[in-house]
Amino acid sequence: MLFKNIDKRKPSSGVDPVDPFDMAASNGDAGPSVPALECRGVVKGFGGEPVIDGLDLVLEQGQVMALLGRSGCGKTTTLRLIAGFEDPDAGVVLMNGQTVSGPGENVPPENRQVGIVLQEGALFPHLTVEQNVAYGLGKESRGNGRRDARIQEVLAMVGMEQLSHRMPHELSGGQHQRVALARALAPRPRVLLLDEPFSNLDPRLREQVRKDVLEILKDSGVSAIFVTHDQEEALFMGDVIAVMNQGAVEQVGQPEEIFHHPATRFVAEFIGLADFIPAWRDGDHLVTEVGSTEWPAFDGYEGSDGIDGRLEVMVRPDCLMCHASQQGQGVITRREFRGPFNLYHVSLPSGHAVRCLLSHTENFSVGTTVSVGLRNGHALTPFINDRAA
Repeated sequence: MLFKNIDKRKPSSGVDPVDPFDMAASNGDAGPSVPALECRGVVKGFGGEPVIDGLDLVLEQGQVMALLGRSGCGKTTTLRLIAGFEDPDAGVVLMNGQTVSGPGENVPPENRQVGIVLQEGALFPHLTVEQNVAYGLGKESRGNGRRDARIQEVLAMVGMEQLSHRMPHELSGGQHQRVALARALAPRPRVLLLDEPFSNLDPRLREQVRKDVLEILKDSGVSAIFVTHDQEEALFMGDVIAVMNQGAVEQVGQPEEIFHHPATRFVAEFIGLADFIPAWRDGDHLVTEVGSTEWPAFDGYEGSDGIDGRLEVMVRPDCLMCHASQQGQGVITRREFRGPFNLYHVSLPSGHAVRCLLSHTENFSVGTTVSVGLRNGHALTPFINDRAA
């Protein structure tokens, strides 16, 4: 289980409560200028080893954030800190502008109004669909005439109203996750946390379920953090993507920004396919073997001083085009059939290589000499390679 060993804490008022049975209740009633969630300089270690190291994160009202990173980078620990199942060693966590974790303040998980959806759904096997959803509303809601209306409302929201009397073992994997989502949404959480909820589904079902879940999240207006290590999933689900590395966030931005304008080499290499080739300055341009871009401004460097021999650019396979040419600068060394596309590996005179993604109708054999260039509308992303000698 992801969340266990919950600490017993002193009572606290928590964030301002939302009435789950109020049809007019809004998760964003703190005002559009107040973020749903903020993590400021959060640090957490175990056994002296930092797992979260200066984490800064801002989730806006009604926003779906994809928290993306490799296994072990701190994604799960981040969720535990937000939910209140771990206390930060330093820094603060705020919800709707109110501190829930920080010096002298630790609001218990049950008072944070945070919904959670886990990988396996974690439904109670002895309860029906309807009873599982009702559990999310708590015992104190029993006998409340609006309780049944809220249960039916969220079941309809996830398309499970016709299966309300089924048992969990009678549901498919996708239906399991729909019920788990309905249970988490029933009490109108301030923030919803989803920890790789599709990882146990087969690829075809996963594609359909994530499409349905995103629609449900948008219809509900809930502010959500969606944890995944799947880049394609993050690009699809997130209004914004936060890329984590070694306990800190490397970059936050819209999917297009993260993909086409990575702030660090780690982000560039982690999101999609990326190749890096040398570059040099020629007047006002940064020039490479496949094209050029305007000379960029590098933080901390004046002009080209101190970076000679360390300039490089990132180029993605979809940014390049190539065609057969005896005067070309590249040679095809490998072809990978990708269904509607062919991925070509091209060796350049410098000894470096790039990959070109072309339509399956453009066929080149290994050994073909090709001319390689940048597609219209695409750009080269420059970096300073501090690992270069």
